[in-house]
Amino acid sequence: MGTKNITLAIDEDLLDKVRVIAAMEKTTVNALVRGYLTEFAGKRDRTAKVRQRLVNRSRSAGGEVGSLGWMREAQHGR
Repeated sequence: MGTKNITLAIDEDLLDKVRVIAAMEKTTVNALVRGYLTEFAGKRDRTAKVRQRLVNRSRSAGGEVGSLGWMREAQHGR
């Protein structure tokens, strides 16, 4: 898989802060952004997989919802 260059517009003050953080961590702004985006995409993938497993389990559960044995109005004397 190759890499692509992108252009990113960012507030100067924020960029200055990120440059300081990158220097303290002995890395680059580019590496920080790449790491953040990798983590972000991974979380999205995991979330989608968990949602799909939940849907699959709910479909295969075989449970049934019984009839509603009470009415809101009856509970509140209306």
